[in-house]
Amino acid sequence: MFTAFLNSSLTSGGIPIAVGVLCAAALVIVLLRRRKPWWIAIYVAAAAAGAGLGFAIAWYLGDVQNAFGITLAFSTRAWFALGCAGTAVALVSLWRARPWRIVAGVASIALFALLAGIGINSTVGYYPTLADALGISKVHTLHLTKRAHVAIESRTVLPLWQRWQPPADMPKSGTIGTAVIPATVSHFVARDAVVYLPPAALVKNAPALPVMIFLGGQPGSPQSVVEAGQMPEILNAFAAAHHGLAPIVVIPDQLGASANNPMCLNSSLGQVQTYLTVDVPNWIKSHLNVLPGRDAWTIGGFSEGGTCSIQLGTRFRGMFGSIVDISGQVAPLNGTVAHTIRVGFDGSVAAYRADTAPALLAAGAPFSTTLGLFAVGQLDARYGPEVATVENAAKAAGMNVHTLVSPGTGHDWYTEQYGVTQSLPYLASLWGLTP
Repeated sequence: MFTAFLNSSLTSGGIPIAVGVLCAAALVIVLLRRRKPWWIAIYVAAAAAGAGLGFAIAWYLGDVQNAFGITLAFSTRAWFALGCAGTAVALVSLWRARPWRIVAGVASIALFALLAGIGINSTVGYYPTLADALGISKVHTLHLTKRAHVAIESRTVLPLWQRWQPPADMPKSGTIGTAVIPATVSHFVARDAVVYLPPAALVKNAPALPVMIFLGGQPGSPQSVVEAGQMPEILNAFAAAHHGLAPIVVIPDQLGASANNPMCLNSSLGQVQTYLTVDVPNWIKSHLNVLPGRDAWTIGGFSEGGTCSIQLGTRFRGMFGSIVDISGQVAPLNGTVAHTIRVGFDGSVAAYRADTAPALLAAGAPFSTTLGLFAVGQLDARYGPEVATVENAAKAAGMNVHTLVSPGTGHDWYTEQYGVTQSLPYLASLWGLTP
């Protein structure tokens, strides 16, 4: 029962409703204290001032300081403003109040802050459940041993969708867990990766499967892709509709720490490019039963990870036959452009310009044998134009491009979920999982 409570949704259902009801009750207690009509005007003024201050703070942090790296959606600003409005009313109610009302007023401030937090979370989907918000991980260690040398399955045989017959004892769902991917060559200090194995990978004499390396955003971790990105749920749903077939997905850590952003480069910030293109693939080949050949390998990511996917997918197209860029940028960015050039490119403007997506695409054209999937939120005012720029450059470079626009979402995890879900049918056809 407690586990069920921890898995309760924070974006809809009982918990948000309960907090809303408690806030309404707290507001009634606060407002009933003053019986003189002129107090109503004071409360209305306090609410208006609090809301105005909330919108102003959101504007300053989001639009002026760019503290979050995205354009805040109106709904996010509105929830923050609502919390500020409730807090202002509660603060006014403390004037000359009895001790028990002071306690009630302070409690109501906490409730209004909680309501604002839940509302904001519902707009970005960062913490889907209470367990996620409390930092209780649903991902356990995946015990993978180094595989003995086996003959690599050839792609010249019939594609999997034609020859695969799921055994009766195949699990209904895949499994997911953490794994240590040693930085043998790069020496990059990475956190544990997350690996998803579909049902078809969990049976005796399992077939070799395609693999997708997927990178989350910054700040974040591989766990964020599991929790906020709902990757296991998306992949399990796909597998259930395709006889247990789905890609093996490896989510390595390209940051080192949540606040870091080495931009998937080899620089003074770490040899991340080598980690992702040498250490990670070597580990995959030695520990997982994956298909060979670039058509069976995909590089994808969300936000900063999306930027990485186009960088690596173009630079290492001999390794990756497909790219999934969800809400990525035109160029890697760590703070300002000037700071990016200094820490990531040894101060070389030319090197920085050569690593922008349009430059990489133009330099490597044609990409006629590469599949490019570009996803973006319909309401993403900041990253939307950047995704469009990269997409147009990919088309000009001859890439097989498909656009995926997530309806009614911005730069948030709902867009990531949509992008992964809608990408799978295109990828599955390339991989041989579907006709």
